Amino acid sequence: HVQLVESGGGSVQAGGSLRLSCKAAGDTDSISCMGWFRQGPGKEREGVAGLGSDGITAYANSVKGRFTISQDNAKNTLYLQMNSLKPEDTALYYCAANPDGIACRTLLERDFGYWGQGTQVTVS
Repeated sequence: HVQLVESGGGSVQAGGSLRLSCKAAGDTDSISCMGWFRQGPGKEREGVAGLGSDGITAYANSVKGRFTISQDNAKNTLYLQMNSLKPEDTALYYCAANPDGIACRTLLERDFGYWGQGTQVTVS
């Protein structure tokens, strides 16, 4: 089993930056894909970015060029650097993980088995 805890959310003005962190604990050696999802007001949860154990990344079109996913293996921590934030980026951001690396190709909610509780990002 894997536990995920997000941090780093907050309120920021449009054009600003935030960095989210996701600390993983437990059977982290079993994980082949980690990703970030978000759920805005009145919207469905959507995939934002994924990072496979092979180093390959994937991004939603809406965040390409603005968000960067990375990880520090020594700290078992996943990051999401968010720049040039827009009001439409306002959402609850979730960290997710899965043993199967295919999840990083699809960035679909159904392909991820482990989830954090979320951290709120508000852009005004």
